[in-house]
Amino acid sequence: MRVYIITLSDKGYEGNRRDKSGERLKELCSNHGWEIVGYRILPDDKVMIEQTLMKITDDNLADIIFTTGGTGVSPRDVTPEATLAVIEKRLHGIEIAMMVESLKKTPRAIISRAVAGIRKETVIINFPGSVKAVEENFKAIEQAIEHLVEKLQGNDEDCGRR
Repeated sequence: MRVYIITLSDKGYEGNRRDKSGERLKELCSNHGWEIVGYRILPDDKVMIEQTLMKITDDNLADIIFTTGGTGVSPRDVTPEATLAVIEKRLHGIEIAMMVESLKKTPRAIISRAVAGIRKETVIINFPGSVKAVEENFKAIEQAIEHLVEKLQGNDEDCGRR
């Protein structure tokens, strides 16, 4: 499975903060044997995020895009809006699973606005920007990711067989 990781952080983009959450996502994906085909740090800029997501999906550069950061409520947090602007189908179950897992750890998780969806043949999933939240959210969905991508790519095996 081809994975593209995008970290959304003004400070990271400017080189003023190490990208720990993106690095952790790389590790988690590598542990599953998934190929990291791209990695970028972008500022919290809605247009730039949208353009990047569209380029990756429209050119079929990855099977899945994981973003990290920009899912909170501060004025510069625009990752969900950018994702919603480009996806064609929303994956509410992914969003709910991530929220439920996070709420087990902290009531503050309720302010996360992470979005998951599909554009063309690529899955896009937003993760929060903290390493701990990335780990918790990844754990909540990791067992379904490969099946999700297989279904998107045309596998017609019944979902209940696994």
